[in-house]
Amino acid sequence: MKLFGITGYSGSGKTTLIEKLIPLFREWGLRVSVIKHAHHQVDLDQPGKDSWRFREAGSQEVLLATSRRWFLMHENRECSEPGLEDLTACLAPCDLVLVEGFKHEPMPKLEVWRASTEKPLISPGDANILAVASDRPVASFLPQFDLNRPEPMALFIAQRLELSR
Repeated sequence: MKLFGITGYSGSGKTTLIEKLIPLFREWGLRVSVIKHAHHQVDLDQPGKDSWRFREAGSQEVLLATSRRWFLMHENRECSEPGLEDLTACLAPCDLVLVEGFKHEPMPKLEVWRASTEKPLISPGDANILAVASDRPVASFLPQFDLNRPEPMALFIAQRLELSR
């Protein structure tokens, strides 16, 4: 399984981008799963929620992690929050795991940035960020993508991870 992170501040559009990328990878015959980290408590599988949206988009599995529990319905009663490596080991075999959150994990990443967040770019401080997707041009030497055009980003990810189409 190959991991690729989608990172950025809250409200930047990470979930929406992942939701658009999943069907593209599936069209290419790739099996895709998603791991999403949340810093708050959530109720799963309600229409409109992230986990529901990822499943509706075609993800093979959705693994959502919080500080108190992680889902594929595993309760963390007497243990600490699992790390990304532990969570990845819980997934069924697939070609690609898109990871939302886990900003500080060492994996290739795409930063999603919007001017409306009024936050600085993360990429200058993270050598694992390989490109930026934004709603406008940004001051960066990294490759840049139009946030509203997911196809070039999917191709970039597939090429970087050497995934067969």
